[in-house]
Order: sequence, then structure tokens, then C-alpha cells
Amino acid sequence: MLLDDIFRAGVVGCGGAGFPTHVKLDCHAEYMIINGAECEPLLHTDKYLMRHFAGEIVSAAELCGQQTGAGRVIIALKDYYHAEKEALQAAIAERGSHVEIFSLKNYYPAGDEQMIVYEVTGRVVPPGGIPIDVGAVVSNIATMLAVRDAADGHPLTHKYLTVGGDIPQPMLLRVPAGISLTECLRAAGHEPAAGRQYVLGGPMMGRYVSGEQLEREVVTKTTSGILVMPERAEYTMPELQQMINRARSACIQCHYCTDLCPRHLLGHPLEPHRIMRKMAVAGTGIDDEMLQDPDIQNAAICCECGVCERYACPMGLAPRSINAAIRRMLGAAGIRYRKDGISTEPLPFREHRIIPAPSLTARIGLADYLSAHPDDCTELTAEQVRIPLKQHAGAPAQALVTEGSRVTEGQLIGRPPEGALGALIHSSISGVVTQVTADSVVIEREVGSV
Repeated sequence: MLLDDIFRAGVVGCGGAGFPTHVKLDCHAEYMIINGAECEPLLHTDKYLMRHFAGEIVSAAELCGQQTGAGRVIIALKDYYHAEKEALQAAIAERGSHVEIFSLKNYYPAGDEQMIVYEVTGRVVPPGGIPIDVGAVVSNIATMLAVRDAADGHPLTHKYLTVGGDIPQPMLLRVPAGISLTECLRAAGHEPAAGRQYVLGGPMMGRYVSGEQLEREVVTKTTSGILVMPERAEYTMPELQQMINRARSACIQCHYCTDLCPRHLLGHPLEPHRIMRKMAVAGTGIDDEMLQDPDIQNAAICCECGVCERYACPMGLAPRSINAAIRRMLGAAGIRYRKDGISTEPLPFREHRIIPAPSLTARIGLADYLSAHPDDCTELTAEQVRIPLKQHAGAPAQALVTEGSRVTEGQLIGRPPEGALGALIHSSISGVVTQVTADSVVIEREVGSV
């Protein structure tokens, strides 16, 4: 059974929060949508996979369509992805497949799952809801390749990723999970430096880390890329109180953050300018009374795409970061978003306010790096890997090995607690376990092992 194969292989969503795929596909849907938008600037991983593994992706899409009972299985990708579209269409024709291709406009964030559901189906996911609420399941390209491997009995142990940004030659790598990101950068000719900034993922929704922090980072199942930011770039968020102080002193209530918010344009009640106003009025932080405010609670439906913060705000304020802080506080307080199931309609001027991707890239200062389109993929090996036991949504896995154990590539080394949401963890190299903690397993390759 496909779900069992996927569970045994430890497959999770490869491009986002790492939700276990065997759980996501355990449903009945009308639409199975494969997200090939890869809308974050400077990332090329999924485009490479579509060009070079089109047959496997189409096959996996068929399997997922059968599993969910979806009447339509659709791969959605940007309309200018010509080579990728040709490769997929050739694979569809060769297989006589019922999988369809859907062309998306080149805007940001076309790859957000609620945006893509609306573009493909014309249905709006309710505020606080998920795609299955309107009969759709969304999964990305890299996850499809992992599903195909799982169906063939191969666990998820390696990742394809982009190494790009301010480096001489951006490149694509296939690497074992747990390899250090510094090794990946060195393979691309970049020596990590303490004064530089790096992004794990894309520049809009990825996680920014310093050169010092980079030393502790490794590739996981959800890593899609690592970008070197220009030397002039500085993108570190101040503490929450500092952000509130800045809002109090500088927010001009232009409400551009709301006007351009992708979720607001879908008709969701998220209005970042109202949240910023209330932060400015409060002045001293977020207390329990403020968390009861409906406008403040709407921060829970922010997708943290960064449009408000990196593109819309003329004053350089941080609505997205404030929303993220509020979301964490709401979660800690046990306050869940009031899902009422009421459907919404996109605002009538939505089409005129979506942000062209090239404009976004220029605004955030990365236009100089758009011309690089790597097509070759380099395979890296690792002498040592540190494999995190939590690479997924849900509970961390518990180690099944001890120090001194010998393991082989693909061997099961971690399992989530019985009955808990989670995913299996496998060794990505053959070698000896040298350290086991509650967070990770370190494995060193033995001399002579492949």
C-alpha cells in the first residue's frame, strides 16, 4: 500500500514545514495538485527535478491521485518554465497519463498552497483552513520524487538543493541528509565568513543565519537551498519590543501592507496595518488582553510570505515578524484561530495587486543574481553527518541506535513515539554512530565504506 511505503521511507513535505506525507495523503480529494511554482527567487531545485526526472514525477503524481481518489491530477508551474513544461508533457505523452499541466503567472507568492489552490480550482481555502477543506491536496515536486523512490522501496536519505546568491558559480547539489552546510558552500567555491549572512531556503520565507550560526546547520529533509547574501545586505530582525517601538514612531498607516497582502487579497480578514496600529497604540508589548482582540488573532492566518515586510512597507517596518511573534504567543496561550468555515471571495482588484516576481527580486536587491540558471548537479559525499531527529512536523523521532553501532545507508535510526505525528529517520551514509543525543545522531563514515 502506498501510504505504508511512504511511511516506511520517512517521506515528508520537502519544501516547507515537513508535514508527514503519509498523513497528508490519507484523505479523499477532488484535486491532487503538484506545486512546481518554486516561486522564491534564486532557487532552481524543483526546476532541475522537473527537467531531469519528469517521468518519475508524473508517475508519483498518478500514484498520489489514485491514493486520494482525485478526479484531476495537476502539475502547476510558472508559464515561463518552458523546458520544464516540455519535459513533463513528453513524460505525460509517453505514459498516456491523465496528469494535466497548469500554467501560473509569474508572481509572488504563486507557490503558496492557498494561492495555488485558488489559481487551479477557483476555490478559496477558508481563513484558518487547509486545501482539503475545498477538496484539494497540494504537494511539491521534490516530495513527488521522494514518493516515487518510496514506492520503489528507497527511503528519503538525500536531498537536492540550490547553492546560490553571491557566489561565483551557483550550482545544484545532491547531498546526504545531515551534511554540514559549510561543506555545501565550499563545494560551490565559497568560504563561509563570520560577517556574511546566509539564507536557508528562499530569501523571502527562508531562515536567515549569520556566518557564525552557519557552522551548526546541516541539510535536512526540508532543505531546498542555501543562499549567500550580498556583502552589503543586512537582514536581522530586532527584538519584538524594538519592532513595536519602531511601529509606534514610524508607522504612517498607509496600509500598503494590507493592500498587497496575498491572503487579504483572497478575502481573508488579515489586515496587517490594523495589527501595526494596535501595536503602536499599546506601545509596551502584547498582553493577555490584547491576545483576545479579533484583529490581533487574525495574525494566526498570516502565511509569513514577507510581502508586507520586504516589499510593501515604505518605512522598513516588520509586520510579518510581528505577526509571527503573535502567532507564537497565541499558540503558547492555547488560543486557536476561530475557523467558522465561511467561504470568502477574492477582492475584485486582486489581479491588479499581485506582485510580479522580477519586481520583487529587484526590490529586495537580488536582481543581479537572476541570470544564473545551473543545470548540472554535483553529488557530494560526507565523512560525517549529524542527522536531526526532528526534520518534520510533529514529535521528534527517538533514536534506535547507540554510540558504537554500525549502520548502513538507508538503515532506520529513528522512530516517532507510538501514536504520535512524525516520520521515520534513516541513516544517509554507512559508518559508525559516534554520538546520540535527544536531538540528533552523528555518524562517521568508516574507511573503505561507500
